[in-house]
Formats: sequence, structure tokens, C-alpha cells
Amino acid sequence: YSRGQASPLPELELQYADFAAWQRAWLTGERLEAQLAYWREKLQGAPPLLELATDHPRRSALGVTETSRLFELTAQTTRELRALGRRESATLFMALLAGWQALLGRYTGEDDVIVGTPIANRTRAELEGLIGFFVNTLVLRGDLSGEPTFRELLGRVRETTLGAFAHQDLPFERLVEELAPERSLLHNPLFQVMFALQNVEVGELRLGDLEMEPLGGGATGAKFDVGVMLLEDGERIQGRIDYRTDLFEGATIEGMVEHFRLLLEAAVAEPDRRVSELRLVSPAEERRVLAQWNVPRAYAQDRLVPRLVAEQAARTPDAVAVTGAGRTLTYAELDERSSRLAHALRGMGVRGETPVGVYLERGPELLEAVLGIWRAGGAYVPLDPTYPAERLAYMLRDAGAPVLLTQARLCDLLPRHDARVLRLDADAGRIAAESPVAASSELDADALAYVIYTSGSTGRPKGVRVTHRALLHTLLCAQERFGFAPGEEMPSLASFAFDIWLFEALLPLLGGGIVRLVPREEVLEVERLIEGLAGCTSVHAVPALMREIVRVLRTSGRTLPRLRQVFVGGEAVAPELLEEMRGVFPAAGLHVLYGPTEGAVICASHQVGEGEARRQWVGHPLGNAALYVLDRALRPVPVGVPGELCIGGASVARDYLGRVELTAERFVPDPFSAEAGARLYRTGDRVRWSAEGELEFLGRVDAQVKIRGFRIEPGEVEAVLREHAEVREAVVLVREADGGAAGEKRLVGYVVPDAAE
Repeated sequence: YSRGQASPLPELELQYADFAAWQRAWLTGERLEAQLAYWREKLQGAPPLLELATDHPRRSALGVTETSRLFELTAQTTRELRALGRRESATLFMALLAGWQALLGRYTGEDDVIVGTPIANRTRAELEGLIGFFVNTLVLRGDLSGEPTFRELLGRVRETTLGAFAHQDLPFERLVEELAPERSLLHNPLFQVMFALQNVEVGELRLGDLEMEPLGGGATGAKFDVGVMLLEDGERIQGRIDYRTDLFEGATIEGMVEHFRLLLEAAVAEPDRRVSELRLVSPAEERRVLAQWNVPRAYAQDRLVPRLVAEQAARTPDAVAVTGAGRTLTYAELDERSSRLAHALRGMGVRGETPVGVYLERGPELLEAVLGIWRAGGAYVPLDPTYPAERLAYMLRDAGAPVLLTQARLCDLLPRHDARVLRLDADAGRIAAESPVAASSELDADALAYVIYTSGSTGRPKGVRVTHRALLHTLLCAQERFGFAPGEEMPSLASFAFDIWLFEALLPLLGGGIVRLVPREEVLEVERLIEGLAGCTSVHAVPALMREIVRVLRTSGRTLPRLRQVFVGGEAVAPELLEEMRGVFPAAGLHVLYGPTEGAVICASHQVGEGEARRQWVGHPLGNAALYVLDRALRPVPVGVPGELCIGGASVARDYLGRVELTAERFVPDPFSAEAGARLYRTGDRVRWSAEGELEFLGRVDAQVKIRGFRIEPGEVEAVLREHAEVREAVVLVREADGGAAGEKRLVGYVVPDAAE
């Protein structure tokens, strides 16, 4: 036309409209039903969302900005992928897809991984030269169950891909309409990750004398969370990965590309190795991850917590040590009373590691009891009077405590037991007659300090046994990180049946500070509690209680100007709560604490900074703990990749009392320690490292939950519900509380009656 000549192009035998009409007429009846039946079967029970760990919460709709990152696979890797594919009767696309789905499985920890892929859909020769949009989208479901080797996974991908190609005629929109998945504006239906290989050369674009070059479109709306586009370029494969910038940081995508490369290299080198064992991290990065952020601290083992408190009493005998329940004890009084109690306990047969039950209300007597038990050589077993009698009876039997410390007014509430009882009030005269000089006990660093019961998965609580060494390291590391000066005051709000009580009650004593043991009724009345916090310099609370404290402070306009540090922990802390805390505690340092009972109170913390990304933090390891993020084979995963958090080092508990099989399951040999017999505790928490060495909490690898600081196994509650004569089956779930604050959870139980009606 530019030269005034007639068009040399022949008239088309078909127009695009002809294809559209043919497709509409052909894809009906049995043909349509056969296509639908195939896809219904293939996608039955498919997960609605591929839970990739994002850097930012999924809050905005699709259409936000995306950007790209280019990469390349080497000629050697490309040749070896082609060769492996030929040996397994698979295409290069199938080999690459197997690698990508394997990587997604490692990132998500899931065996069911779904991606989408575009297909040309020109299945008839007469369509080859026709201009028009024929591309369809196929949903490819990857099956990584049963720990397959890469060769086995490639076989599964081959079968899935061939089946999808044979049923490619059903338009994706029609498939979505038929399956009717729950729709969300936050993500694409059926799949959120796209994968494509362009194995046909684009060729040179020429229109006579007109010169053309491709132009990038710049920032565009994102159609998927992540999209991988690969292009065969001679001996190499060129790649581009597109991603939503509101979900992922560039560094995370850089890491994903590198891990994809490493996994493919490992797969072609050892195709008969299990997919879960393929290396994602270079040896150099593995050494960095293991050593850079785990810096153990060495402390003298001959000065355990009871001695450190005694030394502080010698330095400041007249300083106030503990207040509560209308009483105040100086350091000298606390030291003397706990020493007399130790002698009384030894007279009752308490020796090295003798378990002693503590059934007391919150008050100075609690600290007397714990220090007295330790000085006698025993281990304390907390028995909270607010616990149900059945649970207390089980704990007493399971711990086998021959001695029980209590108060006269509580004796009638005790369940039946065989222990000898010492009442701190009614028997005060007898205790006062003992020597005030510290007893010579059998205490050493490896001796048992306490047994604290946590939830069990079968209705049976399990007793965690923790040594003095683990407790000592935790408190000294906490003192080093947070500091506690003479005269500073901290309230103890937690139940003494939780090990975080040791942080609240003992950390101030090691620094010469004051512990204020707050009665339970005052903790439950937040207005009254806040009045008592006016003189405190530090405070710790679980998120549910902290949320109430923040609410009352915000609505009343009151402040707590003396607060220097605010701690929150016991469960995952919602970012919204941290933001609210910044508003009401503007001058205080905000710290998120992390630590299971099996990790000796706390083993990591995170100081909340200004304008941080909205994440749930575990934090940076304390010097008492070595923290590892491991895959299913208990090998380190790279920075940014999710895995299970495992705890090593000095903070690891001894075991579960009387639960040999469970101990062997959760406390496993530590392959990273040179110490003989060292073990790792598998927390079940799913986390990942940030580039700065902070751990981010992503969820659980099992069903365990935490609500208001309580560790709960839904299976334990279900077991109790099923014991009812009229209940055949029960399920317990965690739901966000209706009308509550963001992140506030509650348990909801569902039962199936045994009777047919």
C-alpha cells in the first residue's frame, strides 16, 4: 500500500469469527461434558490459594504495580535438562515445570502445588496462519506427595501435562464458571503463579522499509502474584520473572531466581535424589546462615540463679525486692525466708531434683517458694489454683511430687493426692525456726529447675523439664540485651504456671530491681491494673491483655511516662497491635519476645522500629539459643525461604517427663553442634530469615495454636469433647472473634451428636 501496489496476500479461507462460531458449536454436549469431567476430577479438592510467604500482607486487589527481573540458565544446565527429558520421554517444558513446582513446594511446604500456563491452542492446521487470539490457559496441578525423587516428579508432571494438553479446548473462563471457586479481589482464581516456555523463535519483524524495535510497557497491572516466562535462546534459556511489588521485595525474587537455578543444577546432577533434599543453598551461604546470626554467649556455670539473687541481697540488703498482696520484702528478707524454707524442705526429704508442687496465690510467697525449692536442691512444679481440679490432679500424679507447698485457705480446694503438705502461712512458725543460712544443696547446672505442663495432642498435658543451665543462660542473655537497673520496677502479670513468669519475676532481681506480683483479680480489671503500672519502668503482657491496656490508655488519654521498655509475646503479635502500642508508648522501647517452654522461656526478641514492614516477628536469637530454619530433611534453607524453626544451644529443655517417644520425636540430634549429645528442639513454627538476620513468623507446620498466651492443641479439646456420651465426633477450629480487634482469636467447637436425631 505504501508503494501503491495491490496486496499480495491471498483472501483468507477462514476469519476469526468463523473459528469462534465453530468452537461455540463444537464444544457442546458430550464433548463439553468430557472436558468438564476431566477438569473436575483433576482439580477436585485443590487448594484455593498457593500460600507463598510474602514480604507484605495481601491487602490490595489485583491490578497493582508489577515489575520484572531477568535471568539466564547456563548452556550446561539447559543441555542436561534436555538430556534428562529425552531419557524420561519428557519435553524441556516438562523438566523446567517440574523444577519450578518443586521450588514452590519447598517455599510453601505444601505437596499440592498449582500453576497456570498459556497454550497456543492452534490445534488445527488451518489456524496456523490466522491472526487472532487463540491462547488458552491451562491449570497444572503438581503432586509432591510421598517424598518423590526428581525423576518421579518429572514422570508425574509429564502425565499431568499430557492430560491437560489433551483437554485444552475448554476455555479457562468456562472452567472457572463451572468450578465456581470462592472468588477474591486479592488473587486470581484457581492459580496465582504463571509459568511459560516460549520455544518458537519470534523472528525478525519487518514491514518494508519500516524499522521496528520492541518497547517495554513500563509499570503494568499485575495479573498474578508471580509469573515466570522462559525463552529458548540457542544453547541457553533466557528468563523473566514478573512479580507483584505490593507482595514481594526485589531481594526475595532475586533469591527465588538463584534457588531455581541451584535446584535445577542439583536435579540434573542427581535426578534420583528426593525433591525435598535437593540443595537450594550454596555451601558458602549455608555456613553464613548457620554462623552469622547465632553467636553463643559463655557464662560461668557455678553461679546459678539462686546464688545470683543471694549475691544481690548481699549488695543491697535493704532495697525492696518484691511487693504484692499487701506485703513487701527486701532482698535480705527474701534471701532469709527462702533459706529457712529450703531447710524445712530438706527436712521433708527434698533432695536433688525432687519435684515439689507449688499451689499458691500470687504474692511474695511465690518467690520465697521457688527460691527455697531450688536452694533445697528440688525442682518446682507450678499448680495454678485457677486450673480445673482434674488437670491439677493429673499434673500431681504425673510429676510424682512427694511434697506440696500451699496456703491454709487453699487446702480444701486441692484434689486428692499423696504428697506431704507444707502451708506457708499456717506452718510459718515451723519454717521460721529453721536456720537463715543458705542450705548446702546438690544443685548444679545440669540439675532440674522446674517442670511446666503444656498442652498435649491427645488430652494429656505434657511436662517439660528444664535445667538450671538453660534458665541461667536465658536470664543472663535477657539482662544483657534489655538491661535492668537497681530501683527499676516490673509487674508480674502472667500465671506462674507459664514459664514467662520467670522472666517477669527473676529478671528484675538479677539487676537489683523490684518485682510487683499483681493479684489475678487486678490483672482482670484493666482500669485498676493501669493505675498500678504508674510506677513501673518495664511491663510484659500477652497480646490479648496488651490490647486491652492499649485500648484503655488510648480512650482515657492517660500515659505511663516511667515506662522504659514494653514487652509483648506468648503468641504471634499482630502488626496492628504493634502500631497501636507505638501510639500509646511513644518513648518506650517495644520488644516482641519469642520462646516456647521447651526453649527455656525466651530465645529470641525483636525491637520494633519506626515504619517497619507489617510482619509478625520472632526476632534475633539471644545468645543462649542457636536458631535454625530447616527443611523436612533438617537441612538449612536459604534466607527468605520458609522452614521449621529448630532451637539448639544452651536453652534446650531436657525432655518431656515420662514421654520417651514424644521426646525422641521433638528433641532430635543436633547435627550443627560439636558438643556430644547436643539436641535440637523442633518447634513446629514455620519461619524464615530476613536479610538482616531477623526471624519472621509465618504460621505452624501442625495444628497447634496459641490464644491469649495459652498453647493449645485442638486435638486435646476434641478428645475431651468426644468423651461425652452423646458426642460421636468433634472438631475444634480457631476463628477470629466476631466484633473483636484484628488478630483476636477464639476457639470454636463443632460436634456431631451420637443419636441420629
